[in-house]
Amino acid sequence: MVAGIAYLIAVDPHDPRAWMPVCPTKLFTKLDCPACGALRLAHDLLHGDAHAAVHDNLFMLVSSPLLVYLLACHWRAVRAGQPVHIPRRLARGLLGSALAWMAVRNLPGWWLKPTSRE
Repeated sequence: MVAGIAYLIAVDPHDPRAWMPVCPTKLFTKLDCPACGALRLAHDLLHGDAHAAVHDNLFMLVSSPLLVYLLACHWRAVRAGQPVHIPRRLARGLLGSALAWMAVRNLPGWWLKPTSRE
């Protein structure tokens, strides 16, 4: 994780020449998935650029505290040898929100698109 953060501090994912993993959804469908722009978002936040972070992935920006909380709960359950439980309503809500975000962000003329600096 530390190496990934260091890489995002040093390398700008907005630069099309920078090596970043390719999103399979974007590769095969040309659509932005709910997570597209998350690496740019992380880079923006690490560099204090909140305006660019909003453009790169508003959904991930808003939902990241919940996702961090769920990861912490998962980690604690695994460490304690307990089954991992995510409430069904929460899981469905996250899935529905992610799908709605994907639909909205791919509408023609939608203004919050992941940014690139060419």
